[in-house]
Amino acid sequence: MIKIGIVGGSGYTGGELIRLLLGHPEAEIAIVTSRRLSGTPVTDIHGHLSGLFDLTFENPSPEEIASACDLVITAVPHGAAMGIVPKLLESGTRVVDLSADYRLPVAVFEATYARAHTDPGRVGGEVDDQGAVFGLPELHPEVAGARFIANPGCYPTGAILSAAPLADAKMVEYAIFDSKSGVSGAGVEPSDTSHYPNLAENIRAYNITTHRHLPEIVQELGRLDGSLTSIHFTPHVIPAIRGILTTAHLLLHEGCDSGPSSDYDTILELYREFYKDKPFVRVRDYIPNLADVRGSNFCDIGLAFRDNRVVVVSAIDNLVKGASGQAIQNMNLMFGLPETCGLLTPPLSP
Repeated sequence: MIKIGIVGGSGYTGGELIRLLLGHPEAEIAIVTSRRLSGTPVTDIHGHLSGLFDLTFENPSPEEIASACDLVITAVPHGAAMGIVPKLLESGTRVVDLSADYRLPVAVFEATYARAHTDPGRVGGEVDDQGAVFGLPELHPEVAGARFIANPGCYPTGAILSAAPLADAKMVEYAIFDSKSGVSGAGVEPSDTSHYPNLAENIRAYNITTHRHLPEIVQELGRLDGSLTSIHFTPHVIPAIRGILTTAHLLLHEGCDSGPSSDYDTILELYREFYKDKPFVRVRDYIPNLADVRGSNFCDIGLAFRDNRVVVVSAIDNLVKGASGQAIQNMNLMFGLPETCGLLTPPLSP
């Protein structure tokens, strides 16, 4: 059994990690931490797990956590992970980090998150085998066997997967991503965006041109096509609890709309071929919706085509494929398990 530690287990992603790991045949949760709630039963906070889980929150040192665990998943605020991860890795355990601390080049991180990076050597796999691998398994097979994974953000996961096949084919000249997220993406602490009277029967756009997840989208699509630099992203929050629906407007290079690869069936087949061995991406022959993926680790993709524009719609559960489920998907690959182990949970419908 893989012994798992969850650092920062009181939030939505912590609760979702516990829910999913309880059904994993090869994993055992050894420690769940929270400085503020140390000594409190986990089920006092995550009441849906009552009768299924009996640990209490603890506040051990990173070295103590590492000594008890084969893998530690850090679910702490941005900026906090870089104070914990080095000690965990140096103590011999593996790590999947759900924060943004190790996803981006140091200069980009510091400009995006307005803080200094205190562990720059581990960004991008530069310290022996302890450097971070960007943990989008569909595009990064090197997660298999890695010791340290930087889990992608929720918005980037849906956006990158929606555009990757066309970017890889060097067909995209201009990409615009419009994403709608459920309110759980804002975390457990209420905010102006997530306050019920501000959101009910409403949709709120925010950080319209400056959202901090844009650099991840640019980074990963740029890996597939270095000439693709016109990439734009606008997020919205909608009155739903879970899910992100991303509409990608992908304008093709001039001439692509008259070539042999420019009809709907051919582009759909391009997507199916690109994701044929990726068990959590389901390419549909219709436009997906959030209800198709809620509670699951799937990313559903559908598309339409007209003139030189491909409109791709992706649907994910932001707490599963956008966070905790993807962390477990990475864990499976890190430890040589089937990628789907413990994650083939059918979506909730209705």
